[in-house]
Amino acid sequence: MAQETLPDRSPAAGPGDGPGGEPGAGAPSGRLGRLRRGLRSGGRAGWPRTLLAVAAGLLMWPAFPPFDLTPLAPAGVALLTLALIGRSPRTGAWLAFLAGAAFFVPALEGISRVGPDGWIILSLVEAAYFLPLGAGIAVVTRLPGWPVWTAALWVGEELIRGRVPFGGFPWARLAFSQTATPLTPYASFGGAPLVTFLTALLGGLLACAAVAVLRARSKASRDGGGGGDGDVGERPGTRWALLPAAVCLAAVGAVVGGGLLIPTPADGRAVTVAVVQGNVPRLGLDFLGQRKAVLDNHVKATHELAERVRAGRVAKPELVVWPENASDLDPYTEPDAYNAIDGAVKDIGVPVLVGALTDTPDGKKVENRGIVWDPRTGPGDYYVKRHPVPFGEYLPFRDVLTKLITRFERIPRDFAKGDRSGVMGLGPVDIGDVICFEVAYDKEVRDVARGNLLVVQTNNATYGKTSLPPQQIAMSRLRAVEHGRTILVAATSGISAIVAPDGRMVDRSREFVPAVQVASVPARTARTASDRLGEAPEWALALLGLGAVCAAAWTARKNEGN
Repeated sequence: MAQETLPDRSPAAGPGDGPGGEPGAGAPSGRLGRLRRGLRSGGRAGWPRTLLAVAAGLLMWPAFPPFDLTPLAPAGVALLTLALIGRSPRTGAWLAFLAGAAFFVPALEGISRVGPDGWIILSLVEAAYFLPLGAGIAVVTRLPGWPVWTAALWVGEELIRGRVPFGGFPWARLAFSQTATPLTPYASFGGAPLVTFLTALLGGLLACAAVAVLRARSKASRDGGGGGDGDVGERPGTRWALLPAAVCLAAVGAVVGGGLLIPTPADGRAVTVAVVQGNVPRLGLDFLGQRKAVLDNHVKATHELAERVRAGRVAKPELVVWPENASDLDPYTEPDAYNAIDGAVKDIGVPVLVGALTDTPDGKKVENRGIVWDPRTGPGDYYVKRHPVPFGEYLPFRDVLTKLITRFERIPRDFAKGDRSGVMGLGPVDIGDVICFEVAYDKEVRDVARGNLLVVQTNNATYGKTSLPPQQIAMSRLRAVEHGRTILVAATSGISAIVAPDGRMVDRSREFVPAVQVASVPARTARTASDRLGEAPEWALALLGLGAVCAAAWTARKNEGN
């Protein structure tokens, strides 16, 4: 897999262009002239590659839920790589940004529920992380073995995007498109970063195979004196030219086949669990104004579950999970809320994990809690969300932004950041609790994977009937395999789910309906290789990509000096 370049089919210099694209005599000068020349040529990339980059982003989008056309993720990576081969770092950055915009705008369309401006701005900010990715891919494709280096750069891009700024936003990572594919079992070895690496590697290998085929066709055409395409592979020299394509396709088969051979054990002590989805009064941002109705829905569903247990229609659960925001009335200060919750917990007779908003002791902030509520002793241990949503649950630069954007008045108080792990005892097991979009973060989930079961408490009512709830479920499925744990997803309005440690869906609710799920699931103690290795695979792969960029830059400078 030596350095390959595609034939440059960019438009030739126009009448007003001199050598190298510089303006010729009579050409407009200044910014207007540069703009006109850029539009005429599709930028330095040329329109064919520009359109190819946009097509790559659009192709990756349906790989994610709710479409789940998972092979399109490596296919999109392959198209983007083909667009970047042979380009300069600057042009590569621009092409990758276009691909990122074409991908993130439709992939994050659910954000439009809080405002189209926020949706577009966030999508373009996410696309900006593709700028260094594109520049890096354009550079490392000059090296032998470049599909490996390009795949490592995708891991590096996600590493940065998931951390900077404000803790990052790791939504729509390549790994989250591969939650029910032959690549999924690799998560138990290297977590989501390894799955991203392999997804991008498949794309790079496909691109490498395509380049080899194009070179073979070109060679056949030259050898045949410009003859037709039918003689590709008919001459010994052409067949040898196709060997790199065969090697790349064999590597694709090895990666896919290797995943099918990885066992995903699902054994463990059986525990009967229940997940309650009480539903919300109506779709939209303002449902939180009907806080009592939301709480009453979950109380009612739990009482109904208790009646079904007494009637022998379902097995009695050993623990029950309520979602985030099940009670936006602080049960510590609101007697009615306390009594309603306590009555439901006593009726079912087992500990319930209650999602509630509570005031901090000084009353200045709000805590997003998961509270262990015991039928005998009441509220006990609790977890406070450690990664509140910037511009959603807390407002950076509050003094400035509230004057500029009146919509931020809907965040009158910031949410406090928790400072301890979500591993807590709940009935017969220890659970590891994360709240809402924390499931997208490797560190937060890995930290609580010491529990026997993982719990995701979430509130998706604002984003209901969009792509975001099914994307969140996909993340939970990958996390189940990554850590070898059953995952209980409790959502106020859906999608709630019970996911087995092998990623299999045991149960899944519809949206905006009351639902109670009861199942016997394995509670496991064994740790996966991913748990033991922690962040090491991600950093190793990211540094591998960075090292390849440095090596390519050094090689280019050395060649220029000769």
